[in-house]
Amino acid sequence: MKRKCAVLLVFVSVLVLVLGCAAFAADKKIVVGFAQIGAESDWRVANTNSIKQACADAGFDLRFVDGQQKQENQIKALRDFITQGVDVIGFSPVVESGWDEVIEEINDAGIPLIISDRTTDIEGDDYYATWMGSNFIEEGEKAGKWLVEHLKSKGRDKDEINIVELQGTVGSGPAIDRKKGFENILKDHPNLKITQSQTGDFTRDLGKTVMESFLKKGDKIDVLYAHNDDMALGAIQAIKEAGLKPGQDIIIIGVDAVKGAFEAMVAGEMNCTVECSPLLGPQFVEAVKAILDGKTLPKITYTIEDVFPQEVAKDVIASRQY
Repeated sequence: MKRKCAVLLVFVSVLVLVLGCAAFAADKKIVVGFAQIGAESDWRVANTNSIKQACADAGFDLRFVDGQQKQENQIKALRDFITQGVDVIGFSPVVESGWDEVIEEINDAGIPLIISDRTTDIEGDDYYATWMGSNFIEEGEKAGKWLVEHLKSKGRDKDEINIVELQGTVGSGPAIDRKKGFENILKDHPNLKITQSQTGDFTRDLGKTVMESFLKKGDKIDVLYAHNDDMALGAIQAIKEAGLKPGQDIIIIGVDAVKGAFEAMVAGEMNCTVECSPLLGPQFVEAVKAILDGKTLPKITYTIEDVFPQEVAKDVIASRQY
């Protein structure tokens, strides 16, 4: 009898231990590592805030690193996430190339990878669970199409139009694709020519500096196409300081649709912005949950985005979240 009681006691103890461990596993927070590019623009700040807020609302333990626009910082963060044994890794690559080795290490560690906003140049799609963000080529095409229609509405569609271009970070997906998309449209309109093109690194300060250099050359400038709104806003300041009227003397097109661009359009200093939504946090959280539930996600998920000309800015500015 005593032996039966002892056996029963051991069984109960083991059962309690197993159930306790199961309860711990169920209660364990999901740990997510995210390596952000930096805080180079209003768009990026809104993107960071969206990810942080969505992860907080979901109860995730978010290990967030600001890469300060340096690839080496992001690579170090990714390796730290591997060492920490996080459940899922997310990151937005500052440039397309140079990720092969660290991503192979993530794959070897068996940690699911979500790529957000930007892309890498690694062939195939086996190395990540899903990519989410915008169609950058389409954004460039939207900017080009808007310009063609705008010039037509002003009776300038046959004029020789000189365009200056503020490119994003050299080697980054948005810079490469927004340029490609815009040029896709220009191919059918040989009177529209990019006469000067230089990187502004997606920052307002450099956008202003580069625009100053464009203006100092003294060549006729009809249009500014900026790969993001922050560079466009910096360029607007340079144009004003040069004694010209932005939005009138020079047509200004940006990408992102940040609130500052709408303020500039309401003021008559900018003509169009192409939307690129940074609010990917909720989508990112749902992807993490699906991956950990063993679900297979689509390799590409595009966000739905619009084009905002100056004429609608006043009506929609109050609804802008970033």
